[in-house]
Amino acid sequence: MTTTQEALLPGTRRALLHRIAVAQAEGRAPSLVAAVVRDGQAVWHGARTSVDGHGPDETVQYRIGSITKTFTAVLVMRLRDEGLLDLGDPLEKYVPGTGAGEATIAQLLAHTAGLAAESPAPWWERTPGSLRPELSDVLGEQPLLHPVGRRHHYSNPGYTVLGTLVERLRGAPWEEVLRDEILEPLGLHRTSAQPEPPHAGGWAVHPWADAMLPEPTEDLGRMAPAGQLWSTTADLARFAAFLARGDDRVLSAESVREMRTPAAPAEAADVVDGVTYGLGMQLQRRDGRLLVGHSGSLPGFLANLTISVEDDVAAVVLANCTSGPLLGAVGADLVRIVAEAEPRIPEPWRPLREVDSTVLDLVGQWYWGTHAFGVRASADGLITLAPLAGGGRRARFRTNGDGTWTGLEGYYAGELLRPVRRPDGSVSHLDLGSFVFTRQPYDPEAPVPGGVDPEGWRGIG
Repeated sequence: MTTTQEALLPGTRRALLHRIAVAQAEGRAPSLVAAVVRDGQAVWHGARTSVDGHGPDETVQYRIGSITKTFTAVLVMRLRDEGLLDLGDPLEKYVPGTGAGEATIAQLLAHTAGLAAESPAPWWERTPGSLRPELSDVLGEQPLLHPVGRRHHYSNPGYTVLGTLVERLRGAPWEEVLRDEILEPLGLHRTSAQPEPPHAGGWAVHPWADAMLPEPTEDLGRMAPAGQLWSTTADLARFAAFLARGDDRVLSAESVREMRTPAAPAEAADVVDGVTYGLGMQLQRRDGRLLVGHSGSLPGFLANLTISVEDDVAAVVLANCTSGPLLGAVGADLVRIVAEAEPRIPEPWRPLREVDSTVLDLVGQWYWGTHAFGVRASADGLITLAPLAGGGRRARFRTNGDGTWTGLEGYYAGELLRPVRRPDGSVSHLDLGSFVFTRQPYDPEAPVPGGVDPEGWRGIG
């Protein structure tokens, strides 16, 4: 992937540069680098100040912390897609004896397994991984702080367990599996478990003085699947494009969409910001825009990857400081700047290749009780059910090939829509999860549960 600065308008590029310049100056970061992805390609790269005496660019490595978790989640989803596990399987089936074996793979991915946020002392981010050689050293004597499946509680040990799961089922170290199954296929040649030059050094900036202190760079050992990786803006731009679109060499578009689907509720402290969690990805609604991705931090480094799938825009922001700039806000702003200044050009409307009369029987106006809905068929082969006015349940449906349709999203995700036909082949009504949709409000010709008063509609008098 090449960085094509000319792909964005000069005003947009200046606005992006201004945003990261403000973040670097006000956040007092030794250096800050960023990239923007549009239409699956990196279209802008920006940097402020220097790394080890030279200007940072898209090839300089920074530590990305918990963005590593998304890589680990992709490896687990690959195992699921190959039929080697089910997300509903308990951990005990594959990694016995942990003390948390009743938690499912999906709960570990979504941080709802009830595990502690951190490993037992000493502070794992600032001490060698050799102090925790066994999984039991990471989980401790009492791994569970909460009932399994009851609440979302972010857990670094949970992703250590998932890394062990990958190793057990692949018969190879996590780092080797990562390289073979994600890094090489996607061309992420500057992403690695150990820093490779050129790379940034990690710094702590004094909170009350413009002074700096070098931070230690520890190998996390067994906890590597939770936060070990180093990467660049160029590599993470490629990874962002993959997370938005999928790549059949690694994971299908359908499976990465599943990763981006909420799988855990927000913690009480996060409700105001609308932060939820999918399967290895954070989700947030900001300025009316659904953003997915992940943040990361380790001593000396901050990282953020933010994607707006609807706008087809993503941003990567990396800094080499322990605290300071709020990279989540910066990433969201970079996405917003591009999405608003240069809105996505919609794909041309195209008619259906072939017209299926049985599908045309379904389109048009329907009533759920007295609520008016419309069904529309689109060229992608899907049908959409949506309210004709106001808010309400809206969903797209995929054909099952037997006359029935399965909901893809929202309230009707996974639910079956079944057109019920009369003996002459015409459609009497739609059965959607037992709800009856009719062509007229409470159509007396349709089998509406509870029946329809034979006197019909009337006035008050």
